[in-house]
Amino acid sequence: MLYFTLRLFILFTTSKPEQVPTEKPTTKSSIKHVGKLITIILRDFELHENDVTLTVHSFLNLFPTVHIYILYDELPYPPLDIMLTNNTLPNVKFVKLSPTLKNSFYDQYPVNQIKTKYVLFVPDSTRLTSRQTIQIMINELEKFSGHIIAAPLSSHKKNMKCLRIHMHVKEWTLKYSEIKGLECDGVVGKHIILLETDHLREMSNAFLLPFPQSLYVQTSVLNFKVKIVKGLSFHEGKPILRSHHAQWKLKQTEAQRLKKLYNLFKIKQVVKESGITEWYGCTKDTSRCFGTVLENMPSYLYEKKWTPPCCLSNLRKTARYTFGILDESGIRYWLEAGSLLGAMRSGDILPWDHDVDVGFVREDLTRCHWLKQAKDRPVIDNKGFLWEKATEGNYYHVHFSRTNKIHVNLFPFYSKNGTMVRDSWFTSHRNMEFPENFLHPMSSIDFVGRSVPSPNNIRDFLEMKYGSGAIENPEYPDPAKLRFP
Repeated sequence: MLYFTLRLFILFTTSKPEQVPTEKPTTKSSIKHVGKLITIILRDFELHENDVTLTVHSFLNLFPTVHIYILYDELPYPPLDIMLTNNTLPNVKFVKLSPTLKNSFYDQYPVNQIKTKYVLFVPDSTRLTSRQTIQIMINELEKFSGHIIAAPLSSHKKNMKCLRIHMHVKEWTLKYSEIKGLECDGVVGKHIILLETDHLREMSNAFLLPFPQSLYVQTSVLNFKVKIVKGLSFHEGKPILRSHHAQWKLKQTEAQRLKKLYNLFKIKQVVKESGITEWYGCTKDTSRCFGTVLENMPSYLYEKKWTPPCCLSNLRKTARYTFGILDESGIRYWLEAGSLLGAMRSGDILPWDHDVDVGFVREDLTRCHWLKQAKDRPVIDNKGFLWEKATEGNYYHVHFSRTNKIHVNLFPFYSKNGTMVRDSWFTSHRNMEFPENFLHPMSSIDFVGRSVPSPNNIRDFLEMKYGSGAIENPEYPDPAKLRFP
């Protein structure tokens, strides 16, 4: 019995317990090392009312040697308290991002000055209450297959939104959509951002305002992913920007910053996560978004882009209006050239086209009051559209407005020995002559949201002008200069 009891004692004291996977605890030495791994950046604050000084001290209290950059476009006024005592805080640096005569480009854009592996973007009025918080974020980033860790302030957890961001560079369009989960392209709500410093160098300008919207637009193009980590010790600091006037001013400022940002990145259309579409391109009162077109090839094609969506929208309005006037005037007209190609492919303007082509019977010209006047001088009709005879050929333009010269071309044709011809010394619209029987009888086709007259046997008509397979095989106006991708 004694022998059996002794054997049991030896068995239980020498066998290994079952191993339960646990997360490696954060040690004091690793926490101490964190201050050398990160640089803290404050970019998201308002000059006229902020809590920057106390936010900075919140981090310095826990990491006295951490480097902190305070970035601004215009000198904060009244001056930040921390600016007045900065000689006692050598690891806090102020950087004016806008160009000055005294600063070099190196000083103006501080990414190359940052020597740490990580950067931590901190919004204004943030309080850090635990040193372990930063270590946890670094651990999460090292485990994450994406590129960015986001942590909400404790009071903003419920307001966080996870967004999918799709930047259509070719179409000048930015689209947002809200998604469920904790991994996304961008985050809405007050939060802290951690990423590797090297990733900042991949961006056009990581510090543009409004921040962090500008950051997420750029990282989405680079296919960076964001992971939201909740439950960390970041808290709200001093209440700021709470009055009605401050909120109104902030809203106006943010709108101006967004407009400037979208203009810089050439974004003309923004579809919000709510489904609302915002336009940042041309209007009736502004010039169109592209300049002179040489040999029927707009410059944006060489930038690997298609027609700006605002221009296409304004062109559709001009086309529908022009069709209505021609219908009222009793003019015999039909859809021509590239516009007819677009109608056959999608019922719309070709996405890279910059005008709409319409043919009409020359002898009907005097039926239209505006065309008749435009023979002698440009004329603005009662809806603000500008009618004029083209300076480069014997045809007409209907412009969206006097200022915005996106337009519909009206080509007058007449019958000559069974062929529809037109008088013109302008060669960019080639291959326009065709047998008269394509108009007897006329057909119709859907285009820009309505039915429009067209030649009969449209496929034969287009292949006669552009070659076999023209409908199925897209080409730019001058394939010799630029092939369709």
